[in-house]
Amino acid sequence: MKFGIFGGRFVSEILYPVLQELEDSYLRISRDSGFRIKLNNYLSRYAGRPTPLYFARNLTEKIGGGRIYLKREDLLHGGAHKINNAIGQVLLAKAMGKRRIIAETGAGQHGVATAMAGTLLGLNVEIFMGRKDAERQRSNVKRMRLLGAGVRLVSTGTETLKDAINEALRDWASSFPDTHYLIGSAVGPHPYPTIVRDFQSVIGYETRRQFIDDNGKLPDEIVACVGGGSNAIGMFYPFLGDHGVKLTGVEAGGKGLNSAHSAALSAGEKGVFHGMLSYFLQDQDGQIADVYSIAAGLDYPGVGPEHAYLKELGRAKYVYSTDDEALQAFITLSKTEGIIPALESAHALAYAMKVAKKMTRDESIIVNLSGRGDKDLDTVFAYMGDENAP
Repeated sequence: MKFGIFGGRFVSEILYPVLQELEDSYLRISRDSGFRIKLNNYLSRYAGRPTPLYFARNLTEKIGGGRIYLKREDLLHGGAHKINNAIGQVLLAKAMGKRRIIAETGAGQHGVATAMAGTLLGLNVEIFMGRKDAERQRSNVKRMRLLGAGVRLVSTGTETLKDAINEALRDWASSFPDTHYLIGSAVGPHPYPTIVRDFQSVIGYETRRQFIDDNGKLPDEIVACVGGGSNAIGMFYPFLGDHGVKLTGVEAGGKGLNSAHSAALSAGEKGVFHGMLSYFLQDQDGQIADVYSIAAGLDYPGVGPEHAYLKELGRAKYVYSTDDEALQAFITLSKTEGIIPALESAHALAYAMKVAKKMTRDESIIVNLSGRGDKDLDTVFAYMGDENAP
C-alpha cells in the first residue's frame, strides 16, 4: 500500500513473502472479534486506557490566549504511547504462531513497551539499541533487562535509532520463520506504517470523543511531535476528515536547520530508506545524513510515509522546535502543572505555547503528551549544567 507516491515495499527479495504473510495475517486477525476484545481488555486493564484529556489551566493562564489541552499518554503503563502498538503487535505475532519478538528503540520507550508486552504474553524479546542512545537512556536499558528482554547495543554508524533499525532488519532476514519484527514507529515497508497507525489511532479516537463531550465541538488545532511519527499519526488519523481542525507535526530542530537537527519534513528530500519512500535528510551524494536531537526518540533521519503524504496534500503542517525551545517548554510545564513531559513531547508543547498566545480564549489547542520525562532528567541537567539547572 502507498500513500500517494509514498510508502511501498523496498526490501530484499527474501522479505517480500514475509511481509505479504504479515499483511494477510493482519487483515484477517485484526478483524476478528476475539482479537479486538483481547486487545481492548489489555489496553484498558493493563495499559490504563482511556487516558485523560487534561485542560492545562495553569499553563493556559501563564501563556494567555487559547486554551491548552494535554492528551495524557504519559500516564500509560510504561510511561508512553508505545504500549498501544506493542500490545497490538505482540498479540498479532502470537496469533501468527511466532515465538520471538525483536524490536528497535531510540529513547527506550518502545523497547520497554515491547519488553512488557512480550513478558505479559509469554514471548521472548530482544531489543536493538544504538550505543549512544543507551548511554543517554540508561534507566530504560535497565528496565528492559529487568523485564526479561535481551538488549543488543549497536556500535555501527551514528549509534542511534537508524542503526538499531538496520541491525534489527538484518536479524529478521535470517530469523523470520519464528520471529516477528515489532517496528515501533509508523515507518518501514508496507504494511508496517498502516499497522502502527491503526494500533495508535486509539489516541485520536479517544481525544475526539473526550473533547466533544467536554466542549460540544471540535478543537481548533492538534499538535504532536514527529520523529518517525507514530504518536502523531495516531492522533491525526481520526481527525483527517475534520478540515476545520488544523493538524501540526513538530520535528526536532536540534541546534537549528543550518546546524545539526532531525527535521526531515522541514529540510529533507524524497528518497528510499528502511524499505519505504518518504522524506529523508541526505548529504550531497544522496546518502542518509547524520542527524541529531536532544530527544533520543526524535533522532531519526526520516519520517513515516503517511506524514509525507499529508504534507504533500497540505492536510497537515510540519514545523520544528529547537533543543532550547523544547527545554524551555519542558521546564515550563513542570513548574506550572507539575507534569514532567518527555523531551520528545516538549517539542510539540513548545510550538503549541507559541500558537496559543495568538489564539482567543474561546479557541483550543491539544498537545499529544506522548510520554513522561523521568527518562530525560539526566540529559536535561547535563545540557544545562548543574549550576543552571531548574
